[in-house]
Amino acid sequence: MPDPRENPHADTRLLSPDAAAESLTSDSPDAPMPTPATPLTDSPLPVGIWEAAPGVDVDVEVEELFVVLSGRGTVEFADGSTLDLVPGAVVHLHEGDHTTWRVTETLRKVYVQLPARSEEGPR
Repeated sequence: MPDPRENPHADTRLLSPDAAAESLTSDSPDAPMPTPATPLTDSPLPVGIWEAAPGVDVDVEVEELFVVLSGRGTVEFADGSTLDLVPGAVVHLHEGDHTTWRVTETLRKVYVQLPARSEEGPR
């Protein structure tokens, strides 16, 4: 087995040994739908864990890819389309998407914030 001291990246590969159990810090505990989160990196591509208690929230999104770890809900887009959020769902939000989140069971996701796409770029 290789010695981890010989690899400068060895301790930066595992971001969380158990994302479902990671403790989170609330950004606005008094908000109608608190959404605590914990960043797992401080890299140019932010990675973290986010959670939302049951409720409804309206948002304008950043470019983001996420995987639902637990919980249930939906996210509705301004164009009327809706996605079911269930464990295992992989979702790509586009910067500027106007969304309504309806969380029915505390939802936890791991996310990667992606670089913003240009207006002319493909979607």
